[in-house]
Amino acid sequence: MSELVLASGSAIRATLLRNAGLEIRVARAQIEERAVEAPLLESDFSPEDIALVLAEAKATDVSSREPGALVVGADQVLELDGERLVKADTMDQARRQLLRLSGRDHALKSAVAVVRDGETLWRHVATARLTMRTLSPSFVGHYLARVGDAALESVGSYQLEGLGAQLFEGIDGEYFTVLGLPLLPLLGFLRSVGELES
Repeated sequence: MSELVLASGSAIRATLLRNAGLEIRVARAQIEERAVEAPLLESDFSPEDIALVLAEAKATDVSSREPGALVVGADQVLELDGERLVKADTMDQARRQLLRLSGRDHALKSAVAVVRDGETLWRHVATARLTMRTLSPSFVGHYLARVGDAALESVGSYQLEGLGAQLFEGIDGEYFTVLGLPLLPLLGFLRSVGELES
């Protein structure tokens, strides 16, 4: 079995992989995501393609320092009416983003790529659609006060696995996709190449 390395600092992605029985090591990618995606945005790449390029870029970066390892890169893009939203930098931005999503549907595009020695072996993107309930400004303020800086750690300013569940009235798509890692397709790939027992 190859060593499996997660090219992400995301605690939830590491937890998902470990909970699925995988032994992983975490090595954060050293790329500037906004710099990688800038030319993609100028060329009107789709949100799916942006997520895939970023996932692959992270895995490729870490792969250059991890010879022989299977490196998993992942990325997630939030699309609202054709516009791509990014992680909030401040609590005020998080508040404005949540109020903008309030009462509306948005899509999360979650991409995963597996790279070994600089070669992309597999990549996949999955979409989940979420319906946020109508939120009052006071509720958003209370919510952000409770979750604190965790609101700045994910696109959309929420974590569905925690208090963020209170923001929604419906989800169409797989739970793992919402959390930022299409886990079942990834496990299927790892089985297909003999890295997991089938």
